[in-house]
Amino acid sequence: MTAQARSESLNPDRRQLLSQAAMTAIAASVSSLLPLHPAKAASGGAIRPFEISVPEQDLLDLRRRLAATRWPDREIVTDQSQGVQLKTVQQLVRYWQSDYDWRKLEARLNALPQFVTEIDGVDIHFIHVRSRHENALPMIVTHGWPGSIIEQMKVVGPLTDPTAHGAKAADAFDIVIPSLPGHGFSGKPTVLGWDPQRIARAWIVLMKRLGYNRYVAQGGDWGNAVTEQMALIAPPELLGIHTNMPATVPDDIAAALQPGGTRPENLSTEERLAYDQLDDFYKHGLGYAIEMSNRPQTLNGLVDSPSGLASWMLDHDARSAAMIARVFDGGTEGLSRDDVVDNITLYWLTNTAVSSARLYWENKLVFFAPKHVNIPVAVSVFPDEIYAAPRNWAEKAYPKLIHYNRLDKGGHFAAWEQPALFSAEVRTAFRPLRQSI
Repeated sequence: MTAQARSESLNPDRRQLLSQAAMTAIAASVSSLLPLHPAKAASGGAIRPFEISVPEQDLLDLRRRLAATRWPDREIVTDQSQGVQLKTVQQLVRYWQSDYDWRKLEARLNALPQFVTEIDGVDIHFIHVRSRHENALPMIVTHGWPGSIIEQMKVVGPLTDPTAHGAKAADAFDIVIPSLPGHGFSGKPTVLGWDPQRIARAWIVLMKRLGYNRYVAQGGDWGNAVTEQMALIAPPELLGIHTNMPATVPDDIAAALQPGGTRPENLSTEERLAYDQLDDFYKHGLGYAIEMSNRPQTLNGLVDSPSGLASWMLDHDARSAAMIARVFDGGTEGLSRDDVVDNITLYWLTNTAVSSARLYWENKLVFFAPKHVNIPVAVSVFPDEIYAAPRNWAEKAYPKLIHYNRLDKGGHFAAWEQPALFSAEVRTAFRPLRQSI
């Protein structure tokens, strides 16, 4: 066990300096490589160090499958209305097969302190970075689909070491980034019931196990669903939450968005924009969610074809897909080619395409409906999200709204696409709650 792991198990309140050099040294000190899939954690709430080591034959097999891709005919439209365009997927696969290097991401992940612990019968993998600054505010950050822990990697430095990124030490965070069950390096549930509510309860156990008696939570996509459920459970340790994809759609708007409904006449400019975005998403963008909600096991082809997995994951929302297409056309914005391929490769190597899809099947929540959260909530609205929640919807959904801001750029993967903006938002959002630490 490394020195970091001993500190994690025996002294959870000890502050540690985790600069890039220190994290690299920690990773280098692990004497033996742990398997790609974590071994069963010891009973009694033990926390074990975790390191990634993908067998070379798995990477060779991936390249072989990419080279053997059987392509469909080209779409017969000039836009994305039939789905992710053939050109984009071919550009991605060509880069993935010939130029992409998984080992670079593997090294970056292994430079971060990673652990696994068993909660409710499932091994939960998580990154845990403590700030070197005193009185850092602990925060658990939850990813969504088709995201992963890779979404949050760019904000670890700015949030745990703010003085190195132009911010104040008083805005420092300790960061906990778990992999959702069935995603990434966490275990895959073998029993029913792992819905957002159960994950929220597991996260509360995790934060208690790490010794935190005051903390905040953040999330978007499924991360928002889990974070809001934590807020509804309202453990006394949870001070407040921040979301970049809030659930705020009023009942009358939700009814109007049903088939045959019409947009109400008395909407503000912000409300009309949100309505039109939701209307388009419900009519043209929900195919992936419908299939995963109804028949996740049918998607077995995603674990057999990496190019098929890439197409499926890119087809999440139109604005993200369009941005990714521009990136593979040579553009520079938001995500890079490596960002995109890193995330898809993580799903491929961990064989989690189907296990992650089951979360949609398990979920019984109405995704964008207000959940009546009654603890402090902060909302950041990025313009290219599935819908840009209007202020008045947010105020109704969250009676204890402590922060609301509309950003000029960014989309569904806010922390990944715009880490500087995201980090600034989180610092500002939680500043009023720090006096409660």
